[in-house]
Amino acid sequence: MIRRVKTGIPGMDEILHGGIPERNVVLLSGGPGTGKSIFSQQFLWNGLQMGEPGIYVALEEHPVQVRQNMAQFGWDVRKYEEEGLFAMVDAFTAGIGKSKEYEKYIVHDLTDLREFIDVLRTAVKDIGAKRLVVDSVTTLYINKPAMARSIVMQLKRVLAGLGVTSIFVSQISVGERGFGGPGVEHGVDGIIRLDLDEIDGELKRSLIVWKMRGTSHSMRRHPFEITDRGIIVHHDKVLKRGGIVEIE
Repeated sequence: MIRRVKTGIPGMDEILHGGIPERNVVLLSGGPGTGKSIFSQQFLWNGLQMGEPGIYVALEEHPVQVRQNMAQFGWDVRKYEEEGLFAMVDAFTAGIGKSKEYEKYIVHDLTDLREFIDVLRTAVKDIGAKRLVVDSVTTLYINKPAMARSIVMQLKRVLAGLGVTSIFVSQISVGERGFGGPGVEHGVDGIIRLDLDEIDGELKRSLIVWKMRGTSHSMRRHPFEITDRGIIVHHDKVLKRGGIVEIE
């Protein structure tokens, strides 16, 4: 039996028929405003509630801002940081300013993948992490797209080897059909794509699981919403061109 890691996001584990298989690396792909960061932060927070230490790798936002964003949903991670159950990896500031005083794990040179991996490995071992989020992995190869798959594969090899179940947030532009980098879809175990589509003059959020190694999953596009307590996925509904339809 494959051990599964429950996302704890309402409706999501039903779509995944029980959760994400342990050690999988999942690409969470979507355009702006689709809820990628919220989804990944909720995954980590729910893990903490289940006794599973987690790591958030901040590449797009200042770690202080990430903590504030999470706290808005009631996910205050500072207590868990103090207890050694949660770690923030600062891959945003390069240790400039006050970060070097406050942050324990800092990546100083983003062009040095070896340093990046070393910092992640140290953080994982220090807290015994079971879950990890890289937000966003696209930042690591935005200027060298030909390296996208290689970078993802190197990260996957290390993280899976450490026994971590990971979500790599991947940015795509509006209307883009891919998953945020050439070949990255072949380098990961799973792909969840979040979309924001205009239907009948209104923007609707939906997600679809493109692939997930080690488990069957729903093949349908399910609507979801972002509430003040995080994401809720409607696993019993499908989004079609004509609107949202209940699954019979």
